[in-house]
Amino acid sequence: MPVHEPLVLTRRAPSGMRRGQLEEFARTLRRHVAGGREFQCLITNDAELRRLNREFRGKDYATDVLSFPAGGEADRKNGRAGMPVLGSLGEVAISGDRARAQAREFRHSIHDEICILMLHGVLHLLGMDHERDDGAMARGETAWRKKLGLPTGLIERVDA
Repeated sequence: MPVHEPLVLTRRAPSGMRRGQLEEFARTLRRHVAGGREFQCLITNDAELRRLNREFRGKDYATDVLSFPAGGEADRKNGRAGMPVLGSLGEVAISGDRARAQAREFRHSIHDEICILMLHGVLHLLGMDHERDDGAMARGETAWRKKLGLPTGLIERVDA
């Protein structure tokens, strides 16, 4: 069996995270949601998500989750155009700061919030876009969230 790089990387992530459980959740997403395709998830802080959001989306504020599909703008800016990892969907970046605040607001664990954000990001890597797809991503996110035993998802919160 091939040795895979970790799916979850942390940099300036909040204390108290259960990295091993997040890695297992990412493997579950890879197997069931992503159809076996690789992705990586960086958990970092608001400052880094703000920088990434400004650099790649032109939005100068911190956000909770960003997705960077393989072969997309992030690859082009980093000199990887046309050379994505074989079978890789891309990368997801999550703000641990936003995750902690949202977990408090919605009264669940930071672990659950990071899993919700990771699921949302992976669905974007699969090409879904809740801003343009007439509810297809919302339906998919809700179905996967329920199968995975997660609390209310991002799109449901906005639509509520």
